[in-house]
Amino acid sequence: MKKAIIGKKIGMTQIFTENGTVVPVTVIEAGPCTILQKKTMENDGYEAVQLAFGDIKDKNVVKPVKGHYDKYGVGYKRTIREFRLDDCGPLESGQELKADVFEIGDKVDVSGKSKGKGYAGSIKRHGQQRGPMAHGSKYHRSPGSMGTSASPSRVLKGKKLPGQMGNKNVTALNLEVVKVDAENNLLLIKGAVPGPKGSVVSIKSSVKA
Repeated sequence: MKKAIIGKKIGMTQIFTENGTVVPVTVIEAGPCTILQKKTMENDGYEAVQLAFGDIKDKNVVKPVKGHYDKYGVGYKRTIREFRLDDCGPLESGQELKADVFEIGDKVDVSGKSKGKGYAGSIKRHGQQRGPMAHGSKYHRSPGSMGTSASPSRVLKGKKLPGQMGNKNVTALNLEVVKVDAENNLLLIKGAVPGPKGSVVSIKSSVKA
């Protein structure tokens, strides 16, 4: 991973390329992020940086987290994320990272928490097919057969059943940065990214690039 930043999903829109092609994009307010802690091989056994994002009132920060911020002399923020980078040498605590760490054409992975859909049946959750809807049918939208009969006489692990849908950590891979607005700290990324509007997302250089 070469570059990383924390951002807030603003929403989706579309832009036009020079040849008139419509490109759907997600607008992300990327940064400014403050480097909180820099981890080194000598002290921690690996190299990484902790980034802090989003202003928060002092009264809403618990004492242990306040102590962590005060140790490095950084103002209180709402979100802390840690990223392992290829080269953390030039980075120092208190330094700010903005949207211009990325460039147009960069491939990125965007991680966030997907929209929660609540308790859902197997048809909505897994895309299973329903049964006949005629009056004589006793099977409409239920999960169907639970598994084998006499042997092994149990429901096999991994059976797709109703349950909580969404509200999970999801990563969209290999997306393209279409536009960078350094003045307003905005990134326009081609396609959709996980999460509802206003949710916090992590943007990292793509592992597939």
